Amino acid sequence: MRTRSTVRSGVEGTVNEFAHGHGMRRCRHRGQSKGHLQHVLTAIAINIERLSGLPPTGEAPTPRQPTAFQDYLDQHKIPRPKSWRTLGS
Repeated sequence: MRTRSTVRSGVEGTVNEFAHGHGMRRCRHRGQSKGHLQHVLTAIAINIERLSGLPPTGEAPTPRQPTAFQDYLDQHKIPRPKSWRTLGS
């Protein structure tokens, strides 16, 4: 019961910040689709604002385990293609 109430209090705080801190009680546009778009974009902005306030982590994330295909390539000494994420670095 206690964990449910702590989760609920966190959600209530977020909804309160959204409604009162960012003026979501009133919509700038007429129409449900425009109002929905305003709410979605405001929620994205709040999430970016929250993430930018987090302290950076000092350690790098742990690498993922190689897949079966990557193990096969390594066993047969076939060079692995570079990931698109590491191209250009």
